[in-house]
Amino acid sequence: MTAPQVVQEEVPGARRREQRGWYWYDWADSAFQTTVLTVFLGPYLTSVATTAAGGPDGFVSFLGLDLRPKAYFTAMVTISVLLQIVVMPVVGALADHTGRKRRILGSLALTGAAATLGFYLVSGDAYLLGGALFLLANVTFGSARVVYDSFLPQIAGAEERDTISSRGWGFGYLGGGLLLALNLVVYLFADIDEGLAVRISLASAGLWWGAFAIIPLLRLRDRRVPVHEATAARAVAGSVRQLGRTIAEARRYPRTLLFLAAYLVYNDGVQTVIGFSATYADQELGLGQTHQIGAILMVQFIAVGGALGLGRLAAVFGTKRTVLASLVVWTVVVGVAYFLQKGAALQFYAIAFAIAIVMGGTQALSRSLYSLVIPPGREAEYFSLYQVSDKGSAFLGSLVLTLALQLTDSYRTAIVSLIVFFVLGFVLLTTVNLPRAIRDAGNEVPDHI
Repeated sequence: MTAPQVVQEEVPGARRREQRGWYWYDWADSAFQTTVLTVFLGPYLTSVATTAAGGPDGFVSFLGLDLRPKAYFTAMVTISVLLQIVVMPVVGALADHTGRKRRILGSLALTGAAATLGFYLVSGDAYLLGGALFLLANVTFGSARVVYDSFLPQIAGAEERDTISSRGWGFGYLGGGLLLALNLVVYLFADIDEGLAVRISLASAGLWWGAFAIIPLLRLRDRRVPVHEATAARAVAGSVRQLGRTIAEARRYPRTLLFLAAYLVYNDGVQTVIGFSATYADQELGLGQTHQIGAILMVQFIAVGGALGLGRLAAVFGTKRTVLASLVVWTVVVGVAYFLQKGAALQFYAIAFAIAIVMGGTQALSRSLYSLVIPPGREAEYFSLYQVSDKGSAFLGSLVLTLALQLTDSYRTAIVSLIVFFVLGFVLLTTVNLPRAIRDAGNEVPDHI
């Protein structure tokens, strides 16, 4: 391998150029989150598996297992999450160990974009091709996020990190929402076969991801690290050894781990509410797909202002207080959702509006807080743990929902049971001594923490 790129002088103009380039990656990969994961791929891949099975009562084979078509996509999601948990820490260690973050980000992003573009070829009974492309795309999507997030402490000082992180989230919501809106126009109004419309929409997310990822790859810069192994194999081996040391040394930062635990709990509540909303609207409120799609689009665009607005509030009231306040809002929203009337579309939109206001800000400010409590030079390794806690905890919310539905047979009880995640996350976050955690990690304590 060649030596990492030499760092230019850290002048304000160069930093602002990097920050503006960094925002564009969120714009680029959010298309995968919205168009592929949220709306189109699940139903489409299920229909492809149903065709291969000869009908909804048949089975498809995968890795020696006979799966019902309706379980195929969820099985792919589960496998991809397990692969992410294994791959992301290695990618993070490799990025910090070699210093080649920009090259690693580019390789992962373009690989994921190419796999997503390949969904255009998935038709008929090609469920295995669709599953394989999804595994590759989702693993590279999560791994690229680790490297992308790890740039934040390098391009933004402690005092400006909330603002930069919030702008990134807001820009991502705008980009993802814009492409989703265009794809929904094609899907709903274009005079073409429905399957072709879905394949065009899926492929467009790959094209969008790859094309706009070029902007941050041209603007972000690698930082100098000590010289390490010269071959790729030795670099990977050294990175794995470094990962082991990082996990062992993380115990030296108990307040960082406490923050990570708090984030794991309340973010699992956030993700579960988002994922369960469409099912709740359909099964409990009796609202059709038109209202569900309308709510998704509204949330995407309102969340832009929400992320930026909470970033400004953090500058006035402090980041920790703002995140705690957002958890109170989440608790109220989930509680109110219990009382929504059946068929009341306006009430559902009002709840979606409230979610949009706090959703982006909760995630953006949590990311900036975490960037302050991790040791310098180890950003990607620690952000891999952050992403693993995000992916690995996903089963908790699903487990609570499953138990609530099993015991009560009530979607309303199931949705309100999620309050426990926000209450427990709130309590854990209040116990974190953030100034001490930041100093322990060797970082500057900002004035508005």
